[in-house]
Amino acid sequence: MERLPRQKYTTEFREQAVRVVLEQKLAIPEAARRLTMSEKTLANWVFRARHGQLAGLGDSRRPVTELEAEVSRLKRELAEARMERDILKKATVGSSGVCNSCL
Repeated sequence: MERLPRQKYTTEFREQAVRVVLEQKLAIPEAARRLTMSEKTLANWVFRARHGQLAGLGDSRRPVTELEAEVSRLKRELAEARMERDILKKATVGSSGVCNSCL
């Protein structure tokens, strides 16, 4: 897995990410990949949320600016679009009868 730069997340983002895992029953690795964040960070948040300690997490850090949040959102959207493209590309190649090395 590629190493992601250290991020600073808002309280709202942390809560929403934990909700995705707990309420939607999404696996932590899958949720972290969709959110383009570290699996370990998300696992820590989920652990703290289950023990009632999520609210105080990150109080000493500055919140993410609007521009940083927008960049992060666009990176997530791009990653999802690439994943969808790759899935469609594999489905098209697999159903056309053309071998991968021929392309």
